Amino acid sequence: MTTAIHPLDRPVWHSLTSRQAHLALGDARALRFVPEVNLFGAAAEDTPENLAALAALLPADGTLGLVEASDVALPPGAVVRSRAIINQMVLTSLTKAGAPVEFVPLSDADAPEMLALATLTAPGPFFSQTNRLGDFIGVKQDGKLVAMAGERMKPIGFTEVSAVCTHPDHRGHGYARALMQVVIERILARGDAAFLHVYPDNTGAIGLYEALGFRLRHAMTYTVLERG
Repeated sequence: MTTAIHPLDRPVWHSLTSRQAHLALGDARALRFVPEVNLFGAAAEDTPENLAALAALLPADGTLGLVEASDVALPPGAVVRSRAIINQMVLTSLTKAGAPVEFVPLSDADAPEMLALATLTAPGPFFSQTNRLGDFIGVKQDGKLVAMAGERMKPIGFTEVSAVCTHPDHRGHGYARALMQVVIERILARGDAAFLHVYPDNTGAIGLYEALGFRLRHAMTYTVLERG
């Protein structure tokens, strides 16, 4: 690998070596996000020294996630728990539609509720401090969080839209689209481009993303590692 590749081909590395370095563990050979924030990590390059450094960041009782455009070598002592192709989509032009909703900013005080909602709906990896990755907003009914959307990886020039989810009892009101539109508008206002990741078989979500203006950029490999 070389440093000349597109930053979204290696979004984890380019996030941890720039705007999210304050959430990183490791060194110049390999980095990962703080485990309470998320499971993603990356080596600088696929050299034995760097892969050994990445292996050292794999917890004994936890996992490490890799998101890369090309296949990567396994760190020593690691085995694959799961591997899947995910679609990386980039917003080409925001299409505004649907009614706006009343939303509130989410803070550290909301973290337990955010984790509970994400655990119930499984929008992607979410941990006790995932909210530290960026700005999150949500819809509350009777004081209870029923929908949310926010930001995840932030390589220079790009911000990932993530954690888009709605409680099963509150679907059908357009919350996901309305919240995503707000998140995207804020990203664009900062001068970034918006991107996201989605499983290819999640046709409902892909339809929503395409309606907002996202288009497929690249098929990525999402690998979850654990210790052998």
